[in-house]
Amino acid sequence: MLKYLAFWIDLARVVPGAAVPKDDAAGLAWKALPGAIYLTILLALSYTARQKMPVPLTLIGILVLGCAFTGAVSLGLSRAGAVNLALKPVSAVQSGPGLILSRAENVMVLLKESNDVRSPRLVSLPGQPLIYQELPLGPNNTVLNLPALAFGTPPPWFIQSLDIDLSLSAGELKSRLGNGYVSFAAYAFSLILLLGSLRFLLELSQWPLANLFLGALVFRLVLALETFLNAREINALIGSFLTGRVPAMLITPLVFCALAVLVIFYTLLSRIAKTLGSPDTGPGRDEDD
Repeated sequence: MLKYLAFWIDLARVVPGAAVPKDDAAGLAWKALPGAIYLTILLALSYTARQKMPVPLTLIGILVLGCAFTGAVSLGLSRAGAVNLALKPVSAVQSGPGLILSRAENVMVLLKESNDVRSPRLVSLPGQPLIYQELPLGPNNTVLNLPALAFGTPPPWFIQSLDIDLSLSAGELKSRLGNGYVSFAAYAFSLILLLGSLRFLLELSQWPLANLFLGALVFRLVLALETFLNAREINALIGSFLTGRVPAMLITPLVFCALAVLVIFYTLLSRIAKTLGSPDTGPGRDEDD
């Protein structure tokens, strides 16, 4: 959501106002979908763990609600035309000659209409005389090496890697929806099943915040695993071991489901062991107690 807001703020600062590509709004919404899935499931697991809700009920609820949310949003975004009409930005403000732009002590005066990209301009930089730019664009011109005035500083590397993996996950969801509902449903169901099965991470300690950070770390690893499995080479390698018994589109969902079954089996065994080893039911408890 913050990235989406930054995009529109950057767009509003553009003079002259450039036309927005038709698929930008829907494309940004697609990129936000995997992040919403991961974050929502993580917070839901944390809440159910703190409220001591039954694990089977939690898993079923996450599966039903998560699949319904993912399917509804994806089908809505597939109608990109209707979405873009609702999110169409307001036309850029036009101004005549003399428009003054100022930021961080850098001043620029446009000498023609603001919609003229190659209009001459006057530029004032701190500690330098006034500069006249007759043609600010193109080769053999008077272009200036202006200081960088970006919306914000570049994010750290782990934020960039997270953004890349979320974009790849969004591309996979969008591609599978275009290839058919079966492929999309299998992928979304298996991913949500794997994420929902990680409820035990939110119960490892008595500190909910520490459990939440641990769950976020494991969810990040699941996202990296998703990117790894969706790589064409890895998918083909796993398919070679299966000797063509499973369609290519079901290889990654099959791996997700296998991991989810292992995690659920571990959770079941750990709860049985905890129940048998509790003081109330343990074999070493004296009758006098």
